[in-house]
Amino acid sequence: MEPPRPQPATKPKSLTGVPPRLVVTSRRARVLAFRADQWAAKKAAAQAALAVAEWDYPLLDEHDFLKTVHGLVHTAVAAGGKRVSIHLADQDDKILIMVLNHQTDEHHDAGPVPAEVAVLRTVDACGTHTDHDGHAWWALLDAQPRPKKHLA
Repeated sequence: MEPPRPQPATKPKSLTGVPPRLVVTSRRARVLAFRADQWAAKKAAAQAALAVAEWDYPLLDEHDFLKTVHGLVHTAVAAGGKRVSIHLADQDDKILIMVLNHQTDEHHDAGPVPAEVAVLRTVDACGTHTDHDGHAWWALLDAQPRPKKHLA
């Protein structure tokens, strides 16, 4: 008969004190990942557009969507890191675009959202944050925008 094995006094670090990664529930979502290189923004914009096209938003301003993805990914690549991930989700005719660079440098924050993204007509909100997943840049786009006003 074998003597009882010693039990650790604490749980392994992987089971305690580690906050959960980004979780999106109860809505359509898509995650795309790319190597952080000079071509990432163009590739990400094209693949994100294909992913969101499956969600059937005929009034989504494609120009604003592509420019938002391109701008956020370009900013994430410029901030450093070896890879970027693009997280897409929708709810109530809004599309969330969040780009992470997975660089957890504690001495720097994510930096601002590019001005060319913040001023787009269908961008309802945008911002940045830094947490255990790295630096993130995000924008919320209106997928059912009101028609443009024409001056008489």
